[in-house]
Amino acid sequence: MAAVIPRIPTEITVHLGAPNASAANVTVPFVSYLKNVASSEVYPTWEPSALRANILAITSFALNRVYTEYYRSRGYPFDITSSTAYDQAYVEGRNIFENISQIVDVTFDTYIRRRGFVEPLAAKFCNGTTSTCDGLSQWGSQALAQQGLNSLEILRRYYGDDIELVVSAPQAENIESYPGTALRLAAVGRDVVTMQAALNRISQNYPAIPKINPVNGIFTAQMEQTVRQFQQIFNLTADGIIGRATWYAIIRLYIAVTRLAELHAEGQTYYNNAWEYTVPLSEGSTGAQVTHLQYMLAVLGDFIDALPTLPINASFGPETRQAVLAFQRWYGLPQTGVVEANDWNAIYDQFLGIEGAIFQDAALFPAASGLAVETAALWKFSRQSAAARRNTPQRQGFAATTRQCQYPGYVLQLGSQDPG
Repeated sequence: MAAVIPRIPTEITVHLGAPNASAANVTVPFVSYLKNVASSEVYPTWEPSALRANILAITSFALNRVYTEYYRSRGYPFDITSSTAYDQAYVEGRNIFENISQIVDVTFDTYIRRRGFVEPLAAKFCNGTTSTCDGLSQWGSQALAQQGLNSLEILRRYYGDDIELVVSAPQAENIESYPGTALRLAAVGRDVVTMQAALNRISQNYPAIPKINPVNGIFTAQMEQTVRQFQQIFNLTADGIIGRATWYAIIRLYIAVTRLAELHAEGQTYYNNAWEYTVPLSEGSTGAQVTHLQYMLAVLGDFIDALPTLPINASFGPETRQAVLAFQRWYGLPQTGVVEANDWNAIYDQFLGIEGAIFQDAALFPAASGLAVETAALWKFSRQSAAARRNTPQRQGFAATTRQCQYPGYVLQLGSQDPG
């Protein structure tokens, strides 16, 4: 969220490894970065429309990382990683294909977004053969190009008909979004608009935070109260002033709630599967059960700072093991990196607490109201049957809580407990 309108950065800083890996950071021209990634991800012999579609997806994904300050808001000194488990392939020092270079020179300031949205689309993609995802299939795009589809038609096959291309986007230096001085009562300008828009989006998931109306770039007394409420909820100094700590806390939460909405949509595809524990899961495990585990941990990671960002790819690799270890440490379980019955049940309980409070709330996720009735029934059965199987009380943390819900209708004070 470096600006209200996304800008093409002149440079981008790449971490040459996974986010938490000990690796170098390199700062390169943004155009050079796009050429490197495209040369690493696709084949130069492909049809021009397939190459353009893939390059537009690469550009949009990178711009989304920069625009939302996905990593910088979490304290990392870089914009994106070279790990394909999290981001896109970047190979330091590799050769660049001439035809790919020529396409990037023309399209580097064009990106994908959804109609009605400002931010560049976080355009997921995969090769479509050894791995699949809810995004563009690289080999599939080549097949569509051979059928005569142009780049936009190819992109709409994968991302939907509601996407559009922004062309000739403005360029600017890639600098941190925090304006350098605190925003307070009577402040005006673009930075105030940025914070107003972010706080209003956050308030959809945190109804205790009042919405700001109108969004006009003026730091009013109403906005001061909204900021103060945000600070109180997230244990910041409640002074109603947006300093550096509050600025990046707002951005982190904005990223979290928008990603949470994406995870909810992704999670709908898992609702018809069994969520019961079956067999131990450990590094090397694959399949639907691993996908469910990763999905639950990814949702929990948006609420628990101790949990790392986790890809959902049905493969229990080192990243999944680190996420499991982090959960076990946070929850007080033996830190084995292996998911056995007690671990699965603890993760499931915590996930259900969030799912029940957030994902089933049609006010927060209007799309959820259109889910089939059997989906809601399935979740209800899952809760009841899981509790019956274990015959144990729900645990600490988010399990069976009213976290994120509206006021429960009674005062909470020392000694209060959740009903039931």
